Amino acid sequence: MLVSIATQPERPKWLRAPAPSGGNYRDLKALVDRLRLHTVCESAACPNVGECWNQRAATFMMLGNVCTRRCGFCAVQKGVPLPVDYDEPNRVAEAVAALGLDFAVITSVNRDDRDDGGAELFAMVIRAIRRRVPGCGWKCWCPISKAATRPWKR
Repeated sequence: MLVSIATQPERPKWLRAPAPSGGNYRDLKALVDRLRLHTVCESAACPNVGECWNQRAATFMMLGNVCTRRCGFCAVQKGVPLPVDYDEPNRVAEAVAALGLDFAVITSVNRDDRDDGGAELFAMVIRAIRRRVPGCGWKCWCPISKAATRPWKR
């Protein structure tokens, strides 16, 4: 049996993301590591992490780094999540303050193991950001939880 060894066509330059580097990237990486935070940028292996982080932009990911879903398109780790870290909202607010953000973007892994799907922590992080960085806007990308239809109506 013959196997073709034809070369693959070269990808266009606009399709390739440069390796993450730069001062802002290194500073944001150090901050996220020091505060023991997760970002969807890293957890989902986003190829644009260098571009965003060099602009001091990141999407903070609450409720740990392990998702209870097994979505085939997502690179976030899947499995049984660790217990909720109730200090995480304060550390996210600290990162928002340290970065001098006017607008913060928050998301989370799916937590179908929780009755509220994580609603409590979203409320806590919004309050923490408001206390720490008055006037800072925020957007929450809340996962669609199997368990959390009632808590969001409060």
